[in-house]
Amino acid sequence: MRTLAAGSKHHPAPARGFTLMELLVVVALIAVATAGVSLSLRDSAESGLERDAERLAALLETGRAQARAQGVPVVWLTSNAGIDFEFAGLPPPGLPRTWLNTTTRAVSGMRVILGPEPLIEPQALALSSTNAPGKNLWVVTDGLRPFRVQSSPDGTGSRP
Repeated sequence: MRTLAAGSKHHPAPARGFTLMELLVVVALIAVATAGVSLSLRDSAESGLERDAERLAALLETGRAQARAQGVPVVWLTSNAGIDFEFAGLPPPGLPRTWLNTTTRAVSGMRVILGPEPLIEPQALALSSTNAPGKNLWVVTDGLRPFRVQSSPDGTGSRP
């Protein structure tokens, strides 16, 4: 038992080590820093291409739905060496006409008729990036199902 009496020879040892809370805070900070570093190391060309491919699949489905709802043919086509695209047949303002990432390209002169019929021809659109040569993503449909993004035109490649 500790006493404060003069001449007491029992001195408590100073506390050593860390509390559990301090250790948990340090581990949490290391986890957050690791996540930040791993996200910053991701290849921006590939992630930009993936974003544009997902966006194009959504835009094609939107154009397809509008063609069916309005009963008019809507055609998606590329121009300017695949830098630009448009949805011909939609009333203004229409749908977006540019890529989110300025390095994304589609095959120039590509055309996809999106309706008004519920079934369309099977399609496979290749997208590439000028920053990642040789890396292609495909936006595909079998004509009945929605457009989706995959790593090969024939459906054998899994989604990136």
